[in-house]
Amino acid sequence: MEKYYIFSNGELKRKDNNIYFNDRALKIEMTSDIYLFGEVTLNTKCLNFLGQNKKAVHFFNYYGFYTGSFYPKESNVSGKLLVKQVEYFQDREKRVELAREIIKSASDNIFRNLRYYNGRGKDLKNEMEIIKSYQLELDKAQEINEIMGIEGNIRKVYYSTWSKIINQEIDFEKRVKRPPDNMINTLISFINSLIYTTCLSEIYKTQLNPTISYLHSPGDRRFSLCLDITEIFKPLIVDRMIFSLLNRNMISEDDFAKDSNFYYLKDKGRKKILEEYEKKLNQTITHKELKREVSYQTLIKLECYKLIKHLLGDKKFDGFKMWW
Repeated sequence: MEKYYIFSNGELKRKDNNIYFNDRALKIEMTSDIYLFGEVTLNTKCLNFLGQNKKAVHFFNYYGFYTGSFYPKESNVSGKLLVKQVEYFQDREKRVELAREIIKSASDNIFRNLRYYNGRGKDLKNEMEIIKSYQLELDKAQEINEIMGIEGNIRKVYYSTWSKIINQEIDFEKRVKRPPDNMINTLISFINSLIYTTCLSEIYKTQLNPTISYLHSPGDRRFSLCLDITEIFKPLIVDRMIFSLLNRNMISEDDFAKDSNFYYLKDKGRKKILEEYEKKLNQTITHKELKREVSYQTLIKLECYKLIKHLLGDKKFDGFKMWW
């Protein structure tokens, strides 16, 4: 199964039991998700067919900012699991336990990134010690806002190291999201949106409801469980990708444009990133428990199943942590 990325303008339509873009067949049986970056028209006939074939469509605006997804009707449903998801959200202690474990995993993966670059000549020992001290505070946190506060402090320290890790001259002092105000914030926002959509697709394959979350508060206009799970994988996938792209000079200022007070990626920059993102998702590691090679994308799906086992009382959730 492959993702299909569309950058040009045109029409997406159903024809002869398949989906076509400007008369080019997508091979619906070989397509997992469709990403629309151009100005594309499509009708309900097309959406109904995509829904029947369980294909998600992700929409991005002119500037490459993620705007939303067409999420097919859920086919894997479990009333028992849904009740458990809600129960764990409503029970403060159970919710805090899950939220704490998510940030423990995320912060451990952040620490591993720092340790990796510290071992390659970057002096990050002081920042590593500060993050260690914040990690110790997580065990004492009894409220979601406390956990989020600690996570914010860890990320502030972490982002302060990026000027040391990245070999290019960068203008990056703090994380700015809406809108991103420099090339680093633009890279973070763009690749974060990619991992969000990947996580949504992996959740869709399970019986989890993507709107019920534990670290992030459920909202009316977002799949907040995706935000929970991506916290664990952003250091491994998003951040490592950004460091690699910039340190290998694959991405530079020439791949960005500026419009009033924000930066956005040009098409050539997006295409480079999407190519590297696919390589990253397909990269494999030898799984310690399964004793076989699994891809990074499979790790995200396995995290969903680990959460299901926790909710059903089969096995306590232990968030993914890098060991290399």
